[in-house]
Amino acid sequence: MTCGAEEAGAAVIPCPTFCPSTIPIAENEGDEMKRVLYIEDDPEIGSWVKEDLEQRGYAVKWLTSGEGADKEARNHDLVILDVMLPGLDGFTVGQRLKKECPTTPVLMLSARTAVDDKLQGLRFADDYLTKPFHPDELAARMEVLLRRSGSIVPNAVIVGHIRINLSENTIRDERTGEEVFLTGKQHQILMFFLRHPNQILTKEQIYEAVWGEPYIEGDKTLMVHIRHLRERIELNPGSPQIVETIRGIGYRVKQ
Repeated sequence: MTCGAEEAGAAVIPCPTFCPSTIPIAENEGDEMKRVLYIEDDPEIGSWVKEDLEQRGYAVKWLTSGEGADKEARNHDLVILDVMLPGLDGFTVGQRLKKECPTTPVLMLSARTAVDDKLQGLRFADDYLTKPFHPDELAARMEVLLRRSGSIVPNAVIVGHIRINLSENTIRDERTGEEVFLTGKQHQILMFFLRHPNQILTKEQIYEAVWGEPYIEGDKTLMVHIRHLRERIELNPGSPQIVETIRGIGYRVKQ
């Protein structure tokens, strides 16, 4: 009843033949079918998962490599990404995806169960599922990610006195109606916070998600960008109410 294989030579564990009438259908908002970008080079696992998700009500585009996936992700609601891919590995592909589409949830799949591998994936991904896995668990995790990302799917998100219009990609001060202009990196940082509302995020998590590079202890780059971001969006940058500092850990944005 599981899908997947150890990627170091073990046999694939067969998936069951699914009966569409017994598979829960994805509860999509309105009539819009949720679009999933699925990146997996194994033809057996890929076909099983694609068929199962389509029977659950998802529209699935299946790629066998990460080539061009960062651009393709713009048109999808969620990305399922295998770690072991031809060419660029899933970790590299995932970092590029997040840089291009910071608000799109990414679920990593891998036969790698080591804690270090999971931590490496979770530096940018929203969830990490190890193989072999049951298709019901994959579907359940997808639904959680889609519900969570729903906090920034609507046209507008209000945090404190600022309104972020995602369809127009604009930010306005609710008190004055004036538009707030951010640099590219400031915008990416803010979007990363909105993808993780109320969560305490470490400097390492934020830096590696936005810059796509390993964080070096003592590097002040992120701190400088956070300071400039606060100067743009806080009523009093010296006493921030939107981007909170969690001493000794990192930052948090409450919604």
